[in-house]
Amino acid sequence: MAIWKQQATLDVVNGWSPNTMIAALGIRFTDIGDDYLRGTMPVEARTHQPYGLLHGGASVTLAETLGSAAAMLCVDADKEVAVGLDINANHLRGITKGIVTGTARPIHIGRSTHVWEIRIEDEHQRLICIARLTVAIVPRQVIAPPA
Repeated sequence: MAIWKQQATLDVVNGWSPNTMIAALGIRFTDIGDDYLRGTMPVEARTHQPYGLLHGGASVTLAETLGSAAAMLCVDADKEVAVGLDINANHLRGITKGIVTGTARPIHIGRSTHVWEIRIEDEHQRLICIARLTVAIVPRQVIAPPA
């Protein structure tokens, strides 16, 4: 049974990305299951650190993007928004090119906080990074709408 409270389609979640860091890094949402959200990010100049490896900050951006978007799909978007509160990431393997895929799955979905695990793998399903994101669920009026 699906955990989503909102219409969970790739068109909807990819529609949140224009003119954001998500778009700038080439992140795309690629799959939605009953209890997970998956997306990809290219490993290239935009996401490299100076030594040519995938930048840890890019991995964390992918992780927070997936976890926050998944959390948004689990709330009443007319009344609430999900915002990152804390993220922890362990970078386990370097990668210089290709595509990484992140999968966000819930550990805890509560009324005021969610905790999500995000696994980022390379094209050979080798674990590159594992992250845990805590998201605060806050009333929509606390967050100003985009201009």
